[in-house]
Amino acid sequence: MTDNITTAEESPEHILELRHLTMKDFADIKELMDVVYAQAGGAWTPKEYKAQISTFPDGQICIEDKGKVVAAAFSVIVDYDQFGDKHTYNEVTGDAYLTTHDPNGDVLYGVDIFVSPEYRGMRLGQRLYEARKELCRNLNLKSIIAGGRIPNYSKHAQDMSPYEYIERVKSKDIYDPTLTFQISNGFEVKQVLKAYLPEDKASLGYATLLQWHNIYYDAEKPNLIGGVKSTARIGCVQWQMRYFENVDELLQQVEYFVDALSDYKCDVALFPEFFNAPLMGLSPSDTSIDAIWHLATYTEEILTAMSHLAVSYNINIIAGSMPVIEDDELYNISYLCHRDGQVEKQPKLHPTPHEKEDWIMKGGNQLTAFETDFGKIGILICYDVEFPELARILSEQEMQVLFVPFWTDTKNGYLRVRRCAQARAIENECYVAIAGSVGNLPKVDNVDIQYGQTAVFSPSDFAFPHDAIVSETTPNTEMTLIVDLDFDKLTKLQNEGSVRNYLDRRRDLYRVEWIGNSDE
Repeated sequence: MTDNITTAEESPEHILELRHLTMKDFADIKELMDVVYAQAGGAWTPKEYKAQISTFPDGQICIEDKGKVVAAAFSVIVDYDQFGDKHTYNEVTGDAYLTTHDPNGDVLYGVDIFVSPEYRGMRLGQRLYEARKELCRNLNLKSIIAGGRIPNYSKHAQDMSPYEYIERVKSKDIYDPTLTFQISNGFEVKQVLKAYLPEDKASLGYATLLQWHNIYYDAEKPNLIGGVKSTARIGCVQWQMRYFENVDELLQQVEYFVDALSDYKCDVALFPEFFNAPLMGLSPSDTSIDAIWHLATYTEEILTAMSHLAVSYNINIIAGSMPVIEDDELYNISYLCHRDGQVEKQPKLHPTPHEKEDWIMKGGNQLTAFETDFGKIGILICYDVEFPELARILSEQEMQVLFVPFWTDTKNGYLRVRRCAQARAIENECYVAIAGSVGNLPKVDNVDIQYGQTAVFSPSDFAFPHDAIVSETTPNTEMTLIVDLDFDKLTKLQNEGSVRNYLDRRRDLYRVEWIGNSDE
């Protein structure tokens, strides 16, 4: 029998990938530029594009969706003193051929950035800006400088000068699609450029000279796009159970937390087990089994929405866990919504006695170590973390962070999860993050109280906090927990720790082996 316990779409709506441009992408770039710059000359020529790719390939990046380029950013390294603040677009870009490129220069100059109109609102421009900043840091350049259009200025030119217009945009009295976006991404306006792009009629030829300072200039340089990260920032949601009238209200609360964690540049947002349980109160039946099976009818809608949030807010989301009905059986599944649009799943393998008896819930039969853009992770839902074999198997697959969405009603139930999570961190020399819910659900039978305290645990050695607790929340209070993790410390621990659980394991005497087969 084939294991197929998921309602996730086999083919996600979007599969986004950040990568470098190649010559094969020219047809997509031309199509995109002809739309975006229909009133400003359209696309570059093949000759110009080839020169850009050949001259500075690392600086030309894009986001593709299922093989088609939907956003792109171009840049060049220059010796900025040769141009100064008074320059035109053609001067600094070598008429778009990038003949000004200087590998020994000190500034990354933004040549262009554009996003397909069909993908606006998904924050792809922000991703490209973050990639540029990463490139700037990696190359140890002083700053990013760019000339920015002010396309809404033509609507206000009779009433104010470009200087006044810029100040009004900075104070948020006026919205400009380009300048507002650049300011929100950490760029500051140095001055106004005249005749920067004379053909830009919407900006009346004016542009802003923008600068982003690399505060890590001369610091140790991280890897370029796609490299292995040595750190990760994780965000955990301590979720307040409250009554919701409908799915939209619940998703509004979800988006609030996703937005907040995204603003703090978190790589991942972890929600608790059964965070959508308040919707059980909408069941027409009063029995707990009917309520949980009714809750499962909302899962696909919620999953689709959370996957969209992951893409649009540029943050991976572990969607706690939700009930799923497959072949007339009920399962509890955690979904990993990647920020590139992919969705993966981890079922709960061990339903509790309550879940088996009162909800007729079945356990899944797959265990996965997931590859993410911030490291290799595992997910164990609540009770599953109390079985050390599972974390050991994930550890053998080089898991760096174990995420545990949980839902407990009493303090002793919570402490079982907490103590076992701490043990898993020490045994397997990894970080463990747990996130739970708090508050009351008086209208939901058998699940009316919650006790929880969200926390992140580390191994116990000198490189880590003295109590092996990286951070933790206030118990029973709705809040978020944001923690930076250092993976280099895990590597050092494995080789130089006071004790070395991974290296000292007696594999000649014993082992933990996965004998399940998802195709059975």
